[in-house]
Amino acid sequence: MDHKRGEGVMLPRCCISGYVGAVAASDPLRVLLRLCPVLLCALLLSGCLQSPVPPYPAYRRTAGPPKPSEVIVRRVAYFDGARTIHHEVGPGETISLVARMYGVSPESICRENGLRPNEALRSGQILTIRDVRSVRYVLYLYRTRPWSYIIIHHTATYDGDATTIQWAHLARGFWNGLGYDFVIDNGTLGKGDGVIEMSPRWLRQEDGAHCKADDMNQRGIGIALVGNFDRDRPTRYQLESLAYLIFILRHYYHIPPSHVMGHGQVPGARTDCPGKLFPMNFLRWAAQR
Repeated sequence: MDHKRGEGVMLPRCCISGYVGAVAASDPLRVLLRLCPVLLCALLLSGCLQSPVPPYPAYRRTAGPPKPSEVIVRRVAYFDGARTIHHEVGPGETISLVARMYGVSPESICRENGLRPNEALRSGQILTIRDVRSVRYVLYLYRTRPWSYIIIHHTATYDGDATTIQWAHLARGFWNGLGYDFVIDNGTLGKGDGVIEMSPRWLRQEDGAHCKADDMNQRGIGIALVGNFDRDRPTRYQLESLAYLIFILRHYYHIPPSHVMGHGQVPGARTDCPGKLFPMNFLRWAAQR
């Protein structure tokens, strides 16, 4: 299944609005200001996750990130001419990954931002990327684990992205940070509406920290949509990205439709996650594609 040959899907420009705005504040201040409401929500709401009790046995560290077995690249927006993009680095992102996202060379990113080749990036760091003509989803797929379920969550917060959720989960005692494998943004912060972010757990192929019930942290891929779906509904672009991501993961790992479920549908889970207003009929349709 080679989706590189299937490029050419164009979403409305609002889907990627977070990619094209200039950044005025310095990185630490900007991250702190964005993090405050998310941390407050984490204190006020229990969300859909359960805080682990140390020592948390589900974490498995590897010697280093495994090499992807396949890389899926899908263009989601085109520009009329080259543009300069100010990209906010998400948790686990690398220079090579960001270069793939914008169709530029890693060398050009290093040159523009004064970086060394293979230099580690900081979550929340802002990169200036020139001569961008399109934006792409980049998904890494691995053969290192027998994933057999896909579990859907909401973050139970109004806003957020992988960076802010990473800090919120660290504050709650999640030693490896962000507990999900993927985050689908809603456009409220930095990233655009419908943007798919891979988490460090996925990039390292570690156990999740999103659903203890029925051993889903070890067996299930956790996908979280930013939002509180007890109060609001997912955006159109979040649902489009969710359907695409489910399609890729389900067929690559041979996951049956019955194994695609909301957090609250997992046997033993005591939660209404992904929320009372989440369209479960849509999830069932997406799982059948």
